[in-house]
Amino acid sequence: MAERQELRLAGSGGQGLILAGVILAEAVGIQEGKFVTQTQSYGPEARGGASKSEVVISDAEIDYPKAVKPDILLCMNQTASDLYIFDVNPGGVLIVDSTLVHHLPTSRAVALPFTKIARELGQEMMANVVALGALATLTKVVSLRSLETALLARVPPDTRKLNKQALEAGSKAAKAFLKARDQRA
Repeated sequence: MAERQELRLAGSGGQGLILAGVILAEAVGIQEGKFVTQTQSYGPEARGGASKSEVVISDAEIDYPKAVKPDILLCMNQTASDLYIFDVNPGGVLIVDSTLVHHLPTSRAVALPFTKIARELGQEMMANVVALGALATLTKVVSLRSLETALLARVPPDTRKLNKQALEAGSKAAKAFLKARDQRA
């Protein structure tokens, strides 16, 4: 049986989660040659309503394109964390933006300040890219190199340098988290 991984990226409209899902899917499908689907949904509001992007990755053809029990859940706000935590596969990974998620539903959650890091880079709207860098480093579901290639192909040329910095900053934050966790163990 082919390995199937399900990811859900959730938060509010305007946080760039649909774009993040598209970039992730392109990185896995085009750069790494796996089967992948990406679906999305968002509330009726153009910005601020609920938003989610789901990515399903497999070594074989995908018969159902949506995440049923996500193996990886990335939440960019408290509402998404509260709503979707119960859908996560037992043993799955929960990654949250600690800038906006203050009540963790499980002690196993990885909480990193994506929005804060993006602000420090001078562009809060790049929190989604920071989160992608962390997700790649924490889960190994996609290589950082593939993600960078897909990202740089999607963004305007004048933002490529900053997007690359945001991706690297997310990866660096995840590496620091993993190092601190290993030292505690």
